[in-house]
Amino acid sequence: MKIMVTGNLGYVGPSVIQQLRVTYPDAELVGMDLGIFAHCLTGTKALPERILDTQLYKDVRNVTKLDFEGFSAVVHLAAISNDPMGNSFERITDEINCKSSLKIAELAKSAGVRNYVFASSCSVYGAASGQAKKEDDELNPLTAYAKSKIDTELGLANFASDDFVVTCLRFATACGFSERTRLDLVVNDFVAGAITSGVINILSDGTPWRPLIHIADMARAIDWAVNRGSDNGGALLILNTGSDQWNYQVLELAEAVAAVIPGTKVNINAAPDNRSYKVDFSKFRKLAPMHQPQISLSETVQGLRDGLVSMSFVDSEFHNSDYMRLNVLKNHMSSNRLTQDLNWITK
Repeated sequence: MKIMVTGNLGYVGPSVIQQLRVTYPDAELVGMDLGIFAHCLTGTKALPERILDTQLYKDVRNVTKLDFEGFSAVVHLAAISNDPMGNSFERITDEINCKSSLKIAELAKSAGVRNYVFASSCSVYGAASGQAKKEDDELNPLTAYAKSKIDTELGLANFASDDFVVTCLRFATACGFSERTRLDLVVNDFVAGAITSGVINILSDGTPWRPLIHIADMARAIDWAVNRGSDNGGALLILNTGSDQWNYQVLELAEAVAAVIPGTKVNINAAPDNRSYKVDFSKFRKLAPMHQPQISLSETVQGLRDGLVSMSFVDSEFHNSDYMRLNVLKNHMSSNRLTQDLNWITK
């Protein structure tokens, strides 16, 4: 078996390749990534990619059919990965998150790949009141990032077939300690604030809903999708991926962090945040009962705390650091390493 993981040099990638290596110890695992965030290592003394057979440094906008020859599955993580980056690089977000995702699907299918796993997002629900949202409910994207995910899902319908099974995993908001930890995610941000300053600043009134999922549980879902057959959900499957128990209001998340890190003060900014959605994960539970989320919120907070403490993390100004992915892009560009189109400057 031969599996390609794009975007593996990011936040989620290390967990995915670890999970796949355990499940498929004899598989040929290949990573493909431009390497923009490769240096953002946290809490590790060795490159996570050491367990891969091959690491390719390549822009997903420049792939060819040859890149996918002989592969059984492609796990497509590569993306402009959050709202701040998407808002700053709207055109590039469409190029990378949508157009490249569809190009990869087309090329992978023509090369004989059997399974294509696309990392989508529950952010497609945007501002959503009422009941927890199911996969066929109305979508209300509020950002370029969310819109790119919807456009890709729609486009992938053109490629799905019994011999090219497409799984779009609409992930809840990621969290947890990684070998490339990001702090521009709600729970991760709260833990970092609690550790460095003893304060959690909520940039809303605390009422918005967010579903969450630990990165290791994301990897478990991807593990399932890599071998999913069309008889289990259809040739094209769009699937909310997370747990009903992990639908939280933002204030609840801050309180959960404060419970694990005593002495933490929670400040609420009364500014409204339209991004609010509860999500129904019953379909995922039915189709993948052996690959359900296993890590609790308290375990996630403890893991983040322990991981950051082990790094002697004390930077109370972390919002200005490379732990925020948009800052990494800006720093690369200001140092003349990266163009405005997010290509490496090699001369």
